[in-house]
Amino acid sequence: MNQPNKELKVQKPKVESYDIAKSDETMHLAVDLAKFIKENRLYQNIQGKEYVNVEGWQYAGSRLGILPVVEHVVNISTDDEIKYQAKVNLLDLRSQQVVGAGFAICSNKEQGKKYYQEFAIASMAQTRAIGKAYRNILAWIIRAAGYEPTPAEEMDYSGNDTVKAAKSPAVPTEKKATMRASEAAATADKEIAESPSTSVRYASAKQKEEIIRLLNNPVITRQEKTKMLLNINRFDEERAAQAIDKLKKVIEEREDGQSAAA
Repeated sequence: MNQPNKELKVQKPKVESYDIAKSDETMHLAVDLAKFIKENRLYQNIQGKEYVNVEGWQYAGSRLGILPVVEHVVNISTDDEIKYQAKVNLLDLRSQQVVGAGFAICSNKEQGKKYYQEFAIASMAQTRAIGKAYRNILAWIIRAAGYEPTPAEEMDYSGNDTVKAAKSPAVPTEKKATMRASEAAATADKEIAESPSTSVRYASAKQKEEIIRLLNNPVITRQEKTKMLLNINRFDEERAAQAIDKLKKVIEEREDGQSAAA
């Protein structure tokens, strides 16, 4: 008598996540980071050294279950200067505890930002605060991955121009690299400021956690995951909700397609 066929269980590949408290796990993360940052060019070469963009820092944080939450973006402008300050807290999704923070400012008085619009200045302050927050707790991991432990966005404005000139003569290729970093940051910043309102309700930690959970589904491609992770901290609550709905539909459609093909 034939035995009834046992239903085969398809084991989905487990997506690695890391614990910042375990040094052996974070060293594995450093190896993953080095590859991810290189493949996606999430770094800037400034004066011969490679500095990771804030998106690379965000990727490292997301793999550890640590996401940034904007506490405030404050307008501290004067009559002749557009200036914003921002504070970002880092939330550990496992413990729901704040594990770090970063504070940053941005001004149109900085070199290369004379013609920046107000929303771009406000956005860059937030971007820098995110990078600073992650740097405070993850700098050694970025260093272990082979990169400088300072976010590229900070290199935009750090130091005195006169001192820089005294230390080394201006090199055209290096100046171009710095200009490209500024232009890339400005372009990305435009995405999050469609309206002049300063009371944007950013995506909640719960929404971000759900997006990351959905992105870890094996039917989501690496390219799709990368694109979403690079923009996750720019989402307001409405865009985050739309992203969650879209991901659920895509996963359902692809899983149905795999079942039909089988």
